[in-house]
Amino acid sequence: MKKLFKILLPTIFLLGLWQALIIIFDLPHYMLPQPKDVFLQLINQYDLLLEHTQTTLLEIILGIILGCFFGLSSAFALLYFKKIEKYLLPILVISQAIPVFAIAPLLVLWFGYGLASKIVMTVIIIYFPITSACYDGLKNTPKQWLDLAHTYKLTPLQTLFKVRFKASLPSLASGLKIAVCIAPIGAVIGEWVGSSKGLGYLMLHANARMQIDLMFSALFILIILTLSIYFLTDYLTKKFIPWASHLH
Repeated sequence: MKKLFKILLPTIFLLGLWQALIIIFDLPHYMLPQPKDVFLQLINQYDLLLEHTQTTLLEIILGIILGCFFGLSSAFALLYFKKIEKYLLPILVISQAIPVFAIAPLLVLWFGYGLASKIVMTVIIIYFPITSACYDGLKNTPKQWLDLAHTYKLTPLQTLFKVRFKASLPSLASGLKIAVCIAPIGAVIGEWVGSSKGLGYLMLHANARMQIDLMFSALFILIILTLSIYFLTDYLTKKFIPWASHLH
């Protein structure tokens, strides 16, 4: 009950503030629609919104899965293959230095207008936080853990997965929670540049047709998706990494 109250209270406050801004500044519909109009669009355009939501959600989930795979692989490579560190680290920095809007048209050109370009965009956005968080966790494995692994004569591979990787989980969990929050950005930007489906595509075309209430409905669903993925990730990290006290 307390958790429900914590969610409802800020929601009611934001809705009230939203309506108050419209009344105080006499904002026209094409600048800021009323909350009730957005809610009506959620009901009336349910099938349309659901179709585009499924596309964007698939792009986000696949992007997160592949981003985690490549991020973890890169972190392991940085730890055990010191010679490639000087080559891979600049790539990590470059992946964050280049604005995603600048490379989005290229990705659409290379990978097409389908899911692939949006998934690649999502992977690029979350690649750095996953790799960086996991690599920091692997490097900062407590020395006594490594000494114990040496005492038990664990192989390097066993040490990696049974000792170092477990030690890196709290750091990785923090990076993962950042990644799932920014993953939708990659999917939506890809849809803005070139797509025929997805919430980003729907928002762009609704805006062009001055259907601002529909655009806000798509934005609302995108926010709900992001929050849902974040809270699910937060719950799972707390459940499966109970020794990470800073996550609670």
